Amino acid sequence: MEAAMGLMRRMPPRHSETALSALLSLLPHNSSDLLSQVDLPLQVLSDDDSGKRFILCEYNRDADSYRSPWSNKYHPRLEDAPYPSSKLRQLEIEANDIFTVYCDQYYEGGISSVYMWEDDNEGFVACFLVKKDGSKTGQGRRGYLEEGTWDAIHVIEVGPEEETTRYCLTSTVMLSLTTDDVSSGTFSLSGSIRRQMNMNLPVADGHLCNMGKMIEEMEGKLRNSLDQVYFGKTREMVCTLRPPSEVLPMRLPDS
Repeated sequence: MEAAMGLMRRMPPRHSETALSALLSLLPHNSSDLLSQVDLPLQVLSDDDSGKRFILCEYNRDADSYRSPWSNKYHPRLEDAPYPSSKLRQLEIEANDIFTVYCDQYYEGGISSVYMWEDDNEGFVACFLVKKDGSKTGQGRRGYLEEGTWDAIHVIEVGPEEETTRYCLTSTVMLSLTTDDVSSGTFSLSGSIRRQMNMNLPVADGHLCNMGKMIEEMEGKLRNSLDQVYFGKTREMVCTLRPPSEVLPMRLPDS
């Protein structure tokens, strides 16, 4: 399992589904652990009842059907499917409306979905999802990328409701981009990163406010990490292998 998880951490997101399928055939006894710990690129489905699209994941899935956060119906239709309580469903509706605005302001478009369900500790779990297609043919407003996807998964475990409640956030971001133009040529960069955060916050501010602050702070940290680890290291390696023309005269002659 340790070797398998190490392999999946180094696998480009676009190849993660193929790699996971191969690992499941090699490690059938660890299938449940692999499926629960490995995050795959998010998929999207249209909800004909609401006219909106929603994100598919393991957290809104039952058998081969997926629940829409907009209509609260399963696609395709499923009998005896699990649903959140009426109180939690109302919180889920509010979270979807708020997160749609957040997605538009921070991502300049994209698709978002929020799912909530009760857990066994008298609390609940919330999953906030964002999928952004930043390519020229997708939702990329600047037109720089030939292909580009950003998949963000934020899972928050909320403890029993007291004056101060414990929140445990686990965030995963999968990034993949490709350029193809005269100046940069063909260039691909992809990777994923996962971080966790625990906080005790007063319930007086509201669960949505507390969860929103944690997600906003975590996404800022993830963006900085991606910029330093992926973009920074790539820039260093490219400049070392192919230094700019103005740097070439400054290099020392070979001995």
